Amino acid sequence: MSKEWFEEENFWINYAPIMFDDARWAEAPAVAEKVKEIAGLKEGDSVLDCGCGLGRISVELAILGLDVTGIDIIQSELDAAKESAEAEGVPLKLINQDLRYFKTDKEYDCSINLYTSFGYCDTIEEDMEILKNMCAPVKKGGTFILECVSRETSIMYFTPGEEFERAGFKVRTEFSVVGAWEGLNSRWTLYPLTKGTEQIDTSEEKPVVDHQFVQRLYPASFLRDKLIEFGFSEAYVWGDYDGSPYNEKAQTMVVIGRK
Repeated sequence: MSKEWFEEENFWINYAPIMFDDARWAEAPAVAEKVKEIAGLKEGDSVLDCGCGLGRISVELAILGLDVTGIDIIQSELDAAKESAEAEGVPLKLINQDLRYFKTDKEYDCSINLYTSFGYCDTIEEDMEILKNMCAPVKKGGTFILECVSRETSIMYFTPGEEFERAGFKVRTEFSVVGAWEGLNSRWTLYPLTKGTEQIDTSEEKPVVDHQFVQRLYPASFLRDKLIEFGFSEAYVWGDYDGSPYNEKAQTMVVIGRK
């Protein structure tokens, strides 16, 4: 398997403050509560947070009294998650590993992969290997939750891009469709904000970072059916964490599997 862009630590050092803004951190406690509710978890139950990153959700789940293990490929992200857990005074187990190769004999009451952390490999086969590896540790009677941008939500909410200021940068995003809505090409360009300057002419300013990547877009029905293939007795799709229908009003895609 080839080395992917998401394995580069410098990418996450530069982009994590941009992708995880104040609003994303503020919503974390509510998302953790929803995960606990959807999976029917009680204090002491085990959760595997796949692609846990900075521990945004992992730490909140631990605060709720759950036995949480986070796994991520980037060590600096795990270090930040460890610091957050220590600051909150909660235990958090962390594993530095590539989900394409992740195997374990331990079983969990719940496995999660949230906030568009899926679909970035070069091949569908690698993506499916990751999905299978996230599903395999779920014990009988347990739950898997995947929240991600889908082909349908990408079509509904497509935008060619935008500009905004965040974390000391002027950020320009550009999006374009790959193939027959098989993927979404994303380009994120960061320009330095000069103190006291409200506007920057990005046509002349040299960017600090310019990164481009493609996320594969899967139909919700495809992922739902894959969960059945991977050993779940039932699987269904919601349009948000509140159980709303996955229809033309869906805010996101939440795929839930129960063993």
